[in-house]
Amino acid sequence: MHQSGIQLIVGLGNPGADYEHTRHNAGAWFVSELARISHTTLKVETKFHGAHGIARLDGHEYHLLIPGTYMNHSGLSVKSLSHFYKIPHHAILIAHDDLDLPVGDIRLKYEGGAGGHNGLIDIINHLGTKQFYRLRIGIGRPSHSAEVIDYVLKPPRKEERISINRAMEEAYPMLPLLLSGQYHKVMNQLHAAK
Repeated sequence: MHQSGIQLIVGLGNPGADYEHTRHNAGAWFVSELARISHTTLKVETKFHGAHGIARLDGHEYHLLIPGTYMNHSGLSVKSLSHFYKIPHHAILIAHDDLDLPVGDIRLKYEGGAGGHNGLIDIINHLGTKQFYRLRIGIGRPSHSAEVIDYVLKPPRKEERISINRAMEEAYPMLPLLLSGQYHKVMNQLHAAK
């Protein structure tokens, strides 16, 4: 793990009103809310294939990005922005929905595979590395694996959304730790939050 802090936070999702409230967009919800509470405007920028803004906190400047591509092309957006601003891959945090975590669980992870997540698969392919941070937002899993695609592309039930929002609220105050590279503290606090 690297001691330098996070410089780019990416929220994964699919574009358009049809997908906005679906489980697969949990990462995009996280970054949208982060933009709102940090008073950062996200502007659509063609060269980054997404909506981008620069936020500031405690003397740290960091980038927020929501790719405007479909989920399985997310890597294009992440690579364009990180190359342009020369952000090393270990200073990137990807917020994404995670079927392997119960609804309302949030975990920070470094490296590892994609767990079948199309957004992560594409980012790994574009960056040529698995060495970046992930903020895994638990959405739970349907009882049958055949239902996964249908499940991630549907909105969560009302109580699930409340639970996910509550977990995100617990994660926002950890931003200063992420920006200053205190990853172990974040991991410990998120794991203790349950």
